[in-house]
Amino acid sequence: MTTIQPSSTRRIHSILPIALASVLLLGAARLVFDDLKNDDIFTWQFWSLRGSEPRKSSIGDGAAEEDDNVSRPLYTEESCPYLVKQVTCQRNGRPDDYYQFWRWQPNDCNLPRFNASKLLGILRNKRMMFVGDSIQRTQFDSMVCLLQSSIPDGKKALHKVPSKKIFYAQEYNATVEFYWAPFIVELNSDYSTNHTVLKRLVKLDSIVDHSKHWEGVDVLVFESYIWWMHKPIINATSSAPSDIREYNVPTAYKIALQTWAKWLESSINSQKQNVLFVSLSPTHLWSQEWNPGEGNCFGESYPIKEPYWGVGTSIDMLNIVRETLGGLKTDVTLLNITHLLDLRKDAHTSVYIERKGKLLTKEQKADPKTFADYIHWCLPGVPDTWNEILYAYLIQDGGIDLSRVSYAEFICYCT
Repeated sequence: MTTIQPSSTRRIHSILPIALASVLLLGAARLVFDDLKNDDIFTWQFWSLRGSEPRKSSIGDGAAEEDDNVSRPLYTEESCPYLVKQVTCQRNGRPDDYYQFWRWQPNDCNLPRFNASKLLGILRNKRMMFVGDSIQRTQFDSMVCLLQSSIPDGKKALHKVPSKKIFYAQEYNATVEFYWAPFIVELNSDYSTNHTVLKRLVKLDSIVDHSKHWEGVDVLVFESYIWWMHKPIINATSSAPSDIREYNVPTAYKIALQTWAKWLESSINSQKQNVLFVSLSPTHLWSQEWNPGEGNCFGESYPIKEPYWGVGTSIDMLNIVRETLGGLKTDVTLLNITHLLDLRKDAHTSVYIERKGKLLTKEQKADPKTFADYIHWCLPGVPDTWNEILYAYLIQDGGIDLSRVSYAEFICYCT
């Protein structure tokens, strides 16, 4: 399968030469995980209504396709007043907009078109909360933009409180929320706006200060990965607060997810609540993975052609997610976005971002080796696809009382 080129009617301008980027320094070794595509645990199962028997199809098997029916983007930077500068790549000077016009097309199934009114009806008198880091905050921002256009002015509001953002849809008495918890468990710098410390300390067995904000939420969507990958070793405590040790990251990650799992088992009512875990969001640090030469995602305008599995995601960490979810008695659904994001080297914020509250200067943009962001994603963009998948999950059987096949699967009716 080859990369599909956008139609000639869309614009692209010359872009500066590609160079190496640095935003969050990924100190962990590069890990190859080609065998991931053979791992059934990271496969969503969709069931089609065609024919006398449901037809099983993996949504992870597919490709990014150009959308020529004017359905993309699902909103614009101008139409959504809640977007922050960190993700508004067009407003920040990105010269091409191709990344907005691609949709995820599974091989044997079509994702249902996002219907904001329908989802708001499902969320009536309920709370949905995204929990995680800035990657998860982008999914929250995307969801707010997807929903807000169906709500009249004066009937919606976005509030910010420490560690939280809350979008309120008045007519539905529904909230969509974001809660800052990049490690899920607690740490010594649990501040959403100012979290820089000389020595970060993760409290692997402590979660109460976070989890008290999750109690009773109807739909919880968790994510935690990129903050773990800053260095291969992490300072942490477990059991005794005074017992500070250096842990290798996979070991610490496993302990943290076990702490989270214990909270789920003791606090979640699967008959009334839905819990989901979003899989790892990859980076595109080394362009030599898809093209000869040196560089990263800077200047990229098209998705990667199939087949491709990048090295910006750790198979060890993915396996820990699998093992943790597999051992749960509580229902948790895995939303596996990793492979579809692996292909989207074109959709990162790159140099079209703000740092410390300011957009990059012309000189900084000319130095992508130092200033480009190969971690975060533009909006509108691929995070909207994550929410299309989440929407497909929530609309089945009304979205709240669901019958799940297992933690790694969910039933969806493809159109």
